[in-house]
Amino acid sequence: MRDYFPIKLVKTADLDPRKNYVLGFHPHGILVAGAFTNFCTEATGFSKLFPGLRSNLLMLPLWFRAPFFRDYIMCAGLVPSDKESASYLLRQKGGGNAVVIAVGGAPEALDAHPGDYTVHLANKKGFIKLAIEHGADLVPIYSFGENEVFDQVENPRGTWLRYIQERLQSIMGISLPLFHARGVFQYSFGLMPYRKPINTVVGRPIPVEKNMKPTPEELDVFHQRYMDELTRLFEEHKGNYGVPEDAHLLFQ
Repeated sequence: MRDYFPIKLVKTADLDPRKNYVLGFHPHGILVAGAFTNFCTEATGFSKLFPGLRSNLLMLPLWFRAPFFRDYIMCAGLVPSDKESASYLLRQKGGGNAVVIAVGGAPEALDAHPGDYTVHLANKKGFIKLAIEHGADLVPIYSFGENEVFDQVENPRGTWLRYIQERLQSIMGISLPLFHARGVFQYSFGLMPYRKPINTVVGRPIPVEKNMKPTPEELDVFHQRYMDELTRLFEEHKGNYGVPEDAHLLFQ
């Protein structure tokens, strides 16, 4: 899977293995290929780049109700994306735990179009509160190329298709993007992703002091700091991965 696209994990700063971390992954994309390959396997050398850290990717609890598939994803280190599961990891003494959250979640998949840099973050503060309550440093991640591996049927906000998709997402908890790419033996149409590089860049940590009862003002401060750091990460590295100079993150 790493070599198919290919996928690469890029380190920009050291992460102290004596601490715990909340890693925010952006964007969700259709497949979340970068998150799975980089943080659920050793294919891209996570433990060599960040020695002493163990990574666990959060996934919708719905998938853990499916027999056999549940066992498969648990073997890969995935855990349910509920507060109790994430808190269990961040409470472990001695540090060394990195909880990876695709912050935009299922709704962000509906904006996963090639050349689109929309990030669902403007009103997402739950992961910020989680980090503050456990004193876990925040680390932004941007995965360049995540939105390029599939084409999606145009579904701008206000259209009937987007309305139906958002309604189904609110009911079922999962989004249903209408996507396509290439086939196995031909390149014109199919459900296999395009072979386009995915470069997952891990930013520098934002120090967080533990506070079991953070105030709304404190949440706002760290949320803005996180958005600023993610923007800086995107702007600093976009030129290395074919993103146009005039392209910028759009926060929803």
